[in-house]
Amino acid sequence: MEKVTLSAWPTPMEAAPRLAARIGLGPDDLWIKRDDLTGLGGGGNKVRKLEWLVADALRCGADTLVTLGGPQSNHARLTAAAAARADLDVVLVMPGTGHPDRADGNLLLDAVLDARIVWAGDAAPAELVGRAEETCAELRGRGATPYLVPFGGSSALGARGYREAGEEILAQRPDVRHVVTALGSGGTMAGLVAALGPERVLGVDVGALPDPAPVVAAFATQLTGRNVTAGALRCRRDQVGEAYGVLHEPALAALTTVARTEGIVLDPVYTARAAAGLTAAVRDGDIRPGEPTVLLHSGGLPGLFGHAEATRRIGRTLRTYP
Repeated sequence: MEKVTLSAWPTPMEAAPRLAARIGLGPDDLWIKRDDLTGLGGGGNKVRKLEWLVADALRCGADTLVTLGGPQSNHARLTAAAAARADLDVVLVMPGTGHPDRADGNLLLDAVLDARIVWAGDAAPAELVGRAEETCAELRGRGATPYLVPFGGSSALGARGYREAGEEILAQRPDVRHVVTALGSGGTMAGLVAALGPERVLGVDVGALPDPAPVVAAFATQLTGRNVTAGALRCRRDQVGEAYGVLHEPALAALTTVARTEGIVLDPVYTARAAAGLTAAVRDGDIRPGEPTVLLHSGGLPGLFGHAEATRRIGRTLRTYP
């Protein structure tokens, strides 16, 4: 099956010498893979997955994409953008009890992209999947042909996009020793593992799943045809903090450090945790000076503007002159 093209590839690889020095690496050790610069709907890593998933939806004759996520879901926002590009309708299933008084962050972009929202109340993540399936059944009853895009775009099919990303990284930095990525729904890390091997990929758990390692292993096994076990994966679980959407202090510190050394802004849930995990890995010796390292910037900037605690805390640091 051929994918559809939703962005221009490859994305840039940028040196980060000031950040490297700040966290204890050499000036030539650290690079940032700019997958935040994908050219669809505000950018982000989900575009790579959606190229394969939208192609499958079109192959199946779908006229509507249905997916699930939180109100500040980057994946939901990019699914809406991909639907617009492919001339499909889109329905997003989200927890909540109704239309917010003010749409901000990703939710504002969902409105710009003309997504329809199903508010699923206080549904837990597993219940949200069921509500998305019910939504597909309701759409079929109305004569539509829906296609259910999995949570985070993560499946063995969607993960093909990150196998391609891993191959890009190898072409840009053939000597890479570590690739550090946020680990959410599992597809991004699985694709990187398929391209680079489990020994070179460090996933930093953000708390989106109770235990993401078996999910990553299953996707990577399907992609490679080889048995990839959860125990073979490098997963840090020390950056989750209180919960998935709750601001984690090391993530906030990493977000401001990256911005103030390299002028690159991260999101508070995914990429900031990945950067915090990178910092911790250098501190405890899992990543050492002299080992070429790539931090994957998976996007998500709109989510910063929809994160009340992050905007409040960072806003307090605004300085005046003199």
